[in-house]
Amino acid sequence: MENFLYISLGKTGICVSPLGLGCWQWGDQLVWEYGKAYRDEDVTNAFKVSVEAGINFFDTAEVYGMGRSETLLGQQVRSQSQDTLPALVATKFMPFPWRLGKFQLKNALKNSLDRLGLPKVDLYQVHFPLPPMPVAVWANGLADVVEAGLTRAVGVSNFDLKQMNTTLRVLAERGVPLASNQVEFSLVNRKPETNGLLERCKEAGVTLIAYSPLGKGLLSGKYTPANRPSGTRSRMVNTAFMEKLQPLVALQREIGQLHGEKTPAQVALNWAICKGTLVIPGAKNAHQAQENAGALGWRLDDAEVDALDKASLNVQL
Repeated sequence: MENFLYISLGKTGICVSPLGLGCWQWGDQLVWEYGKAYRDEDVTNAFKVSVEAGINFFDTAEVYGMGRSETLLGQQVRSQSQDTLPALVATKFMPFPWRLGKFQLKNALKNSLDRLGLPKVDLYQVHFPLPPMPVAVWANGLADVVEAGLTRAVGVSNFDLKQMNTTLRVLAERGVPLASNQVEFSLVNRKPETNGLLERCKEAGVTLIAYSPLGKGLLSGKYTPANRPSGTRSRMVNTAFMEKLQPLVALQREIGQLHGEKTPAQVALNWAICKGTLVIPGAKNAHQAQENAGALGWRLDDAEVDALDKASLNVQL
């Protein structure tokens, strides 16, 4: 099955595959147009292919598909055969402005567990550091749900350096490690690498979980200036950007050929893994899940990583 090493999720001792599966696309109609080109059966197959490849980390959120993603993921986890690698479930709390106390976090997690059909999750995260509540309030809420046995570990998402450090401090006072910070990171969005966040995560023993590691599909190799992404993603980039992107994608394709005909997407995912992150690309169907899994079991060398670094400098979103 797998031919790669599992990694620890932060300092928790929870062993995860270095590539997981992001479930934002599951049930989401606004951005990903769920229900048109793919449906429940397709994401079911994506889950099965991922598990068969040794992938055991699945990330969702209460707001993905207005709860539909959690429901779909829970169905798959509960139907797993005992012979397969148990799936680890991560979900998230959205601190809407009307959620004005840490008890709201525990209530939201209980609702997520109801949708998932599980007694606890493996990782619970604060989705965004939204006002009006300070991040310290939610950090204490995270510690509460660990103590209540509702989650094995806690993390944050979209937190900057200052916000993460505050959360680290508050959790440490409660004797709870911060397992992760989930942020957007890819060859076309290297902000966590350039602003010091990735370095700080490594220093503090926090896993940086990279979402949208394919730049919402831009690094897959299937888009060109004449064939841009559809839906809301079409507004992310213009024709000029797509033209500048082509040399980077061509390099991904060239490097992939040197590693047994790996695709541009697999090269982009492997690059993010080489940076020390846990990558969570999405998958709408079995084919995409299989391609994602092809980023495991091999590794770019330092010169190739450096070449991709340089080629990506002028195509940052």
